[in-house]
Amino acid sequence: MQTVLITGCSSGFGLETARYFLDHGWTVIATMRTPREDLLPRHERLKIIALDVTDAGSIASALEMAGPIDVLVNNAGIGFLNALEGTPVETIREIFETNTIGTMAMTQAVLPQFRQKTAGVIVNVTSAVTLKALHLLSVYTASKAAVDAFTECLALELAPFGIRACLVLPGRAPTTKFGENARARMTADNPFPEPYMPIVKGVFEHWEKDTSPVTQAFDVAEAVYRAATDPATPMRLAAGADAIAVAADAKARG
Repeated sequence: MQTVLITGCSSGFGLETARYFLDHGWTVIATMRTPREDLLPRHERLKIIALDVTDAGSIASALEMAGPIDVLVNNAGIGFLNALEGTPVETIREIFETNTIGTMAMTQAVLPQFRQKTAGVIVNVTSAVTLKALHLLSVYTASKAAVDAFTECLALELAPFGIRACLVLPGRAPTTKFGENARARMTADNPFPEPYMPIVKGVFEHWEKDTSPVTQAFDVAEAVYRAATDPATPMRLAAGADAIAVAADAKARG
């Protein structure tokens, strides 16, 4: 029986991915900053553990409680929408600390056990926005694009040890709180700069009117499972019809 540790399981992609692996017979270590036992059904193959990927002590404690694992899914992240002018440097650091450095820290922490057994898979969940630029997402996209590049290099670095590293790139998803969180950023702490308000208004209006296909959490869970279990899976795997279309367009453009 194999074991997967998934970060960011309190909602959205992470929560659905935990359910998917559990339904497919895996032992699941579902981690989140504030553990909630009501989010997933009680099961002998399930552990819910506290984990803050920005805290080295929390990472060490979570891995000790988890025991040996076979797959690490780095899903934890912060969604963010604003013009660069309206984004304090402290906020930029916070986003990179979670989305980028947190992913690298988790990966670094599991590598010794993977290397010793010459096996293991690391699946990093980023975003299709790294393939197609969108308004007001420069900071968020940069944090995810860094993980894309990191994973590409990591795959080469770890291949001699029998360890795979790969990416899942979801499209936009109604099941996450990205839009809700973006609106919440319209505060005194992270206000949208006034000159950018026409762009902001247009973005929100587009989201409200857009009826094109979106990525469901199940699409991402299925893609993560495929990446974790099938060595023939491409290193970059788009999840959801919209993300697949973006990836195909990016490939056609070279």
